[in-house]
Amino acid sequence: MGTQFIYRLPVEQTRWTIEGQTTTSFTWEYDDGTAELLRLYAKGKKKQWDADDRLDWSLELDHDNPMGIDDRQIAIFGTPLWERLTGDEKAHVRRSLQSNSLSQFLHGEQGALVASAKIVQTVPGIEAKLYAATQVMDEARHVEAYSRLLHEKLKLAWPIAPALATLLEQTLTDRRWDMTYLGMQVLIEGLALAAFQRIRDSAKNTLAAAVNAYVMQDEARHVAFGRLALREVYPELSDAERDEREQFVLEACHLMRARFDQREVWENVGLPVKECLELVDRSPYMQAFRKRVFSRIVPTVKDIGLWGPRIRKGFEELGVLELGDVDSAAMLENDQRVADELDAKRLLETAS
Repeated sequence: MGTQFIYRLPVEQTRWTIEGQTTTSFTWEYDDGTAELLRLYAKGKKKQWDADDRLDWSLELDHDNPMGIDDRQIAIFGTPLWERLTGDEKAHVRRSLQSNSLSQFLHGEQGALVASAKIVQTVPGIEAKLYAATQVMDEARHVEAYSRLLHEKLKLAWPIAPALATLLEQTLTDRRWDMTYLGMQVLIEGLALAAFQRIRDSAKNTLAAAVNAYVMQDEARHVAFGRLALREVYPELSDAERDEREQFVLEACHLMRARFDQREVWENVGLPVKECLELVDRSPYMQAFRKRVFSRIVPTVKDIGLWGPRIRKGFEELGVLELGDVDSAAMLENDQRVADELDAKRLLETAS
């Protein structure tokens, strides 16, 4: 069944075209690579995997709570509005919120697929082109996995959220290669890691948890790729160039906060939208989750050298400035480890 038939909201067009300028960069120097990037490229080659084989697609999802996520993660849980809902209405809200999250993952992964292909085309160094080529395959696999999860298991999908569409368009239309890195590798991938982590660590459905864990293992390398490439370049920027990029980061962060209010879901399930959005803003869980999103972004922004007065003031206003001291490398290492542990667990279960 085509995706057009499982979208929860009507989609008038199935193709989105973005106009932009791109400069293609060739290099004739094939042996002048950064050692760290070449090691990352070697890891990227070794860590390729097949979604058909690594995931157990025979596992079913519960219709009323597909990923097996605790209701306390729903922003309106425990409120009078939630308590007034019937059991069927609560199940409808769960399915809608969860399928919406997975749909945004799917659309974001297609954006990452296009962005990583653009990086291959535009980045000047051969070592970065080589690694980005492995990322293209990673992103294609992620699109495959999330598409299959939505089509075969949930049978429900949502169009791309406006905030995500805006951020993708801004990232992909800028002709400068470093802006593609900054928008995709640092911001969108950082956001994705936090969103994937929520499901990986809390989903009781093994298939849903595993899809996100394995995708995160790849994304951890992608964020490391962006960090390695940009921290070599950004210290050489002029004040005006650095200020422009800091402004882009702050605007993107405000867009990403809006990305998680899931307005389109509240509008579609027939609940009072204004009340739901207010509850989202006040929800202790959502406040903690948004902080976790920035814990994946702020330390990387600091590490690549975008830490001027504008960015620090903006992060202070968002209440996330102190996250600049978070050990992001340790989190990325943990993302790698969790996926390997899932593989080991499945191997033991198969053997027994």
